[in-house]
Amino acid sequence: MPPLHQPNARPTNPVLPGLHPDPSVCRVGDDYYLACSSFEYFPGIPLFHSRDLVHWTQIGNVLDRPEQLPLSTAWSSGGIYAPTLRHHDGRFWLIVTNCSKDGGNLIVTATDPAGPWSDPVWAPDVPGIDPDLAWDEDGTCWCTVAGGWQVRLDPATGQTLGEPHRLWAGGPDAKAPEAPHLYRIGAYWYLLIAEGGTERGHGVSIARGPSPAGPFEPCPDNPVLTHRGTDRPVQNTGHADLVQGPDGSWWMVLLGVRPGGGTPGWHVLGRETFLTPVTWVDDWPVVQEVSLELPQVPWPLSPGPRHEPRDDFDDARLRPDWISVRDRPVEHCTTEERPGWLTLRARGASLDAPDVVFTGRRQQHAVFRARTLVDPAEGRGGLAVRLDEQHHYAIEASADEIRVIARVGSLRTVVAARPAPAWPLVLTLSVTDPPLPHGPCTGPDFLTLGVEESDGTVTELAGLDGRYLSTEVAGGFTGRVTGMYAADGTVHFDWFDYEPLSG
Repeated sequence: MPPLHQPNARPTNPVLPGLHPDPSVCRVGDDYYLACSSFEYFPGIPLFHSRDLVHWTQIGNVLDRPEQLPLSTAWSSGGIYAPTLRHHDGRFWLIVTNCSKDGGNLIVTATDPAGPWSDPVWAPDVPGIDPDLAWDEDGTCWCTVAGGWQVRLDPATGQTLGEPHRLWAGGPDAKAPEAPHLYRIGAYWYLLIAEGGTERGHGVSIARGPSPAGPFEPCPDNPVLTHRGTDRPVQNTGHADLVQGPDGSWWMVLLGVRPGGGTPGWHVLGRETFLTPVTWVDDWPVVQEVSLELPQVPWPLSPGPRHEPRDDFDDARLRPDWISVRDRPVEHCTTEERPGWLTLRARGASLDAPDVVFTGRRQQHAVFRARTLVDPAEGRGGLAVRLDEQHHYAIEASADEIRVIARVGSLRTVVAARPAPAWPLVLTLSVTDPPLPHGPCTGPDFLTLGVEESDGTVTELAGLDGRYLSTEVAGGFTGRVTGMYAADGTVHFDWFDYEPLSG
């Protein structure tokens, strides 16, 4: 994949496109580190590094071992919610909620953010979700969670010290006060929260007080950031974190979405990470509205991440941006069984099942083309774009047949089928702008699934409206992931190619 931003060009938003919500950021010297939610996908919590807050390179995943990340009972859009990443006393600390029957709030640490990260320390008496960590001057650790509740915590053991107490939960009628972050900035302690829900009413509010325990007075200009009720191209702005640059400037990372199409507007890439500058007036933050074009940052831009468009699966381990649904046992997903190939072995389940064997990459561009060379002689599988178990499109191959499958809610249908051509078999999936004129019912994009013939031409089997693979239709908190799966037997993939066409 080409770099998401060109060096020395004017920086653009989002700084982390695709399914990268709930960003939490910290700075250590000249280096910035950022973590995001990962929900039902394994490995969990992608971890990024940057020198300029604009270009981010994934250096690993925080929860990359099965013993760190039990997800077998996580529902779609369950699993890992809203990490807080901090650096304290020479170590990186991350606290997060695993929203599943086997989950709860947990803490992991590392001296090197690239890993390895420790096994989890569970904090069973921390109430709620979206936990935050902050240390005061005497070393006391404070944990604040959604709803404005706070408790003293021993982060080394996960034990709470005393009873939880309520701090501040936003406006009197605000929906979903969540994503708290507590900071000491100058003479005050500040409590930053999201409110209004993570949909179109999302916003950021703040309060300040004399101590970590308050009392807190709300900012008279709350919400300090929201795009609710506007026609700006970035919507659902909220769930923010603050960071100060080495030059003294302040910045906010936050989530937002880019809806497309007609009414009500459909976002398909998930909630993405955006960046915006912050100034201070009378000891209150003034946050600039989130734009697709960032103001020039006051330091040189780094070259940015560069990724090869094709993965030939020559390495023993998959690259860190590959994710699987709930787990990735080597007996079902490996690059070592057939060197130079990705081998997926089904568990007798299709894309509709929670234990599907699926490995993919977050969709990060509005239009793109994905291709893979598949050998289905021992099974059945193919190329899919997935939102969840009930919302996905796939082109599936067996030794005898190729078919396009669409699953939308309770409806599952074979849209098209044809005999399989002679091997090698290359499956294609492209996402383009909608072919119909713009109107209130025009979808955000159009998906075409087909087969690449021996002369390089593509035979299209089906074209499908993209709005049915959107959050506004499916619900939940995730975005599209495109990749390969096995529905029956064993399926081998020689390579996977992802080519952005624009945006």
